[in-house]
Amino acid sequence: MSRPGLNDPDVFPDTTVLSRTLGPAKAAWDAFMDMLQENDPPIAAEWRYYNDGKSWLCKVVQRKATLCWVAVWDKYFSVAAYLNARAEPLVRASSLHRAAKDSFLESDKKLRAITIEVRKIPDLEAVRELIGLKMQSK
Repeated sequence: MSRPGLNDPDVFPDTTVLSRTLGPAKAAWDAFMDMLQENDPPIAAEWRYYNDGKSWLCKVVQRKATLCWVAVWDKYFSVAAYLNARAEPLVRASSLHRAAKDSFLESDKKLRAITIEVRKIPDLEAVRELIGLKMQSK
């Protein structure tokens, strides 16, 4: 399994680093950051270097609740949310892609992940829905 692209603990993922790593997907990143600010209260993005995975990850939180995790890869980023089994009816009723639903529905773990890859701005509709599912499943 490959690791996210931001692996140097001494290089904070600022705008320049993100532009270089994401390339054409940087426009989607900027739209994602704008989308987070549309909520009330706003959703915050917190960067941290994690030694266990040897990479920078972005934790997306509202107040103290973690909504999702974002990893930056070469030319795209992924958004992962962890939901418990009680969210199954919400996931089944969602308009998420079949593969995203199946990864959740086929898991027997207590917390199940749904991951969305974002390469272009239209991919953010699935991310918006995923965050909505997470907020509803509390």
